[in-house]
Amino acid sequence: MRNYNVAVVGVGAVGIEMLRCLRQRNFPIQELRVFARSARDIEVDGQKYSVKAISPEGFDGIDIALFAGTEGEKGAAVTYASEAVKRGAVVIDNGADFRMDPGVPLVVPEVNAKDVKKHKGIIANPNCSTIQLVVALWPIYKKAGIKRLVVTTLQASSGAGRGAVEQLKEETVSLLASWPVIQFNRQTGKPANRQTVLPQQIAFNVFPQIGSFTEYDYTNEEWKLVKETHKIMHDEKIKISATCVRVPVRTGHSESVYVETVKPIEPDKARDILSKAPGVIVIDEPKGNFYPMPKDIEGKDEVFVGRIRKDPFIKNGLWLWIVSDNLRKGAALNAVQIAELLTHSATIPNVKSPQCQH
Repeated sequence: MRNYNVAVVGVGAVGIEMLRCLRQRNFPIQELRVFARSARDIEVDGQKYSVKAISPEGFDGIDIALFAGTEGEKGAAVTYASEAVKRGAVVIDNGADFRMDPGVPLVVPEVNAKDVKKHKGIIANPNCSTIQLVVALWPIYKKAGIKRLVVTTLQASSGAGRGAVEQLKEETVSLLASWPVIQFNRQTGKPANRQTVLPQQIAFNVFPQIGSFTEYDYTNEEWKLVKETHKIMHDEKIKISATCVRVPVRTGHSESVYVETVKPIEPDKARDILSKAPGVIVIDEPKGNFYPMPKDIEGKDEVFVGRIRKDPFIKNGLWLWIVSDNLRKGAALNAVQIAELLTHSATIPNVKSPQCQH
């Protein structure tokens, strides 16, 4: 196997995790370039990286560019993705800019790996909550079909970036030290006495808003889950309704998922199918109080499923509890897995795949 020139754009929480995943998975790298808005040196797990200021010329000779992406920040992807593609790189973008572009594949390797070959220079990485959802649902979809989903996501603070994690930490410390310390404006709902990243207090609280409110008073995070699931699974007939909730957890998104299948499927059968599915680990022992929890999955690559049970009132109703590290499988790892798929295809403009060299 040949080695590749790889760029990582962004050194926030996801960018750091991308560097970690590339190293841990021994990705075949010839040269690694790390870009951000400003140059600096960073260290990840004892490994030092020299971060360069991003520029169009920085992508010369790059084969694969991983854009870390941050919700609300569209500059890097919009400005530099086309420049990277122009110079022969394949861009894997973790932001929301290209996900719903009909000409850009939206890929979760366990579900629609073949879509990678359809790219025209850019491949989109789905939203974190969508990734873990479709990894767990795909095996059930193939066996019994899916008519309807009702999803409640319980999303960690790290899903909103390092600033939100710091907000959780600072609010927790402050509230424990002197209760109450944070005063909220009743009209705006925002803290009156400090700068924050999230729209509400996150410590010792949950609130049903991730993103901004849009059509039908759903948030854009909720619509992402709906539209991205349809695109990845190539089935827009699935009826999906979602509520996305921010919870005081550092890392690890949880999802309570109600599935109405086309064909009946018993919980034991679903358990068996999921236990054999790639990228899925089943922890489902109610009598022993064993089920997936965010505190246990941080730093792990798989999607964890538990609380698999039948709806006693609906013939084809099934409940699942799904938990995954939103920075790993929900972002960085999925992007690196897409890059691994590229190394086995003939779709990197700058190079030919090993299979095509013979």
